[in-house]
Amino acid sequence: MPREITAYSNPLIKRMRSLREKRHRREEGLFLAEGLRILTEAREAGRIPQFLFFARDSAAHPLVLALVDAVEAAGGEAIETIPDILSKLSGKDNPQAVVGVFAEFTRTLDSLDRDSAAIWLVAERMRDPGNLGTILRTGDAVGAGGLILIGECVDPFSVEAVRASMGALFTVPVVQCEWEAFVPWLRGGAGQLVGLSLDTMTDYRAATYRAPTFLLTGNEAQGMPNAYAAECDTLVKIPMLGKADSLNAAVATAVMAYQVLGGQPGT
Repeated sequence: MPREITAYSNPLIKRMRSLREKRHRREEGLFLAEGLRILTEAREAGRIPQFLFFARDSAAHPLVLALVDAVEAAGGEAIETIPDILSKLSGKDNPQAVVGVFAEFTRTLDSLDRDSAAIWLVAERMRDPGNLGTILRTGDAVGAGGLILIGECVDPFSVEAVRASMGALFTVPVVQCEWEAFVPWLRGGAGQLVGLSLDTMTDYRAATYRAPTFLLTGNEAQGMPNAYAAECDTLVKIPMLGKADSLNAAVATAVMAYQVLGGQPGT
């Protein structure tokens, strides 16, 4: 049976609230996710939180009941609480009805099956959690095999990135690695590396894409380094017909992802 916590001074609440900081997430190996939709998608993907905090007035909701049952069956703990506690955990004035605390999960390059998907997303030094979360949502939408994060990227387990992913963090495999490890792995099998760049004359609609395509998006402010661009099999750009010189990184990735799928033979 769920226990009840209503005091902010409770040690468990203080401990869980600290997970909003990267240092504590790394120390604990845990992260926060909020919202009934996100936690339900996590449950359906086989990811069950170790702790589940839920609001009293949502306790009878069938999806909340399903989460409580799943958590308790997995040996976790379900805790009934009040909106103020949920707000402290999530950092939002108007918190969602549920907050889950999950064990961090990571993948390695060697665990990926490149032949399992026609498209893979690669982000280099992605710094904005909203962009990272949106790229994960795009990956889920296009059936990408996974998202490979290169270099010093924003933490995919930050509250903001998890929120922006709308559950895609639980459905799209994420690998974090350095460029020096990614390139040998990529060249060790089939795969076309396509880079988004302003320094090319090739329109993204004119290029030919071969599965599996690894779509590389560079840093939001600086783009990708010249050495990375030189490694790409193809560089493409999205024409800018107005005064803006480029699209937001996450938007450009979404546009390109659908173009890649439509441009691959047999798709």
